[in-house]
Amino acid sequence: MPSIITLCRELRQKQTPAENLLWQVLRNRAFMGKKFLRQHPICVKSSMGRNQYYIPDFYCDEAKLVIEADGPVHLYKKEYDKNRDEVLKSLGLTILRFTNEKIVTDMASVLTTIGNACR
Repeated sequence: MPSIITLCRELRQKQTPAENLLWQVLRNRAFMGKKFLRQHPICVKSSMGRNQYYIPDFYCDEAKLVIEADGPVHLYKKEYDKNRDEVLKSLGLTILRFTNEKIVTDMASVLTTIGNACR
């Protein structure tokens, strides 16, 4: 089984076109001066005392913000995504989800929503 670091690196190499577009705006503190990370692991202790990792598409620690770019695969993962969002919210994080289509066709409203969450 690959390490979590290896898995994150692989996910960064396989990003979708929508993730790439959004990353070009968020990277290098270019958006509101905030530091965004992509495919950054967030560790949570499970009830059994084990480390469980969640890897959001984008994460800003300063704003306590997780951004997800949801492609077609998420249509089949709704229950998993709901549970994952609840766990991340319990850590005090805000989760924003955008479809890949929304990111590609309406970047302005996506950035407005992200900007509002960063304030």
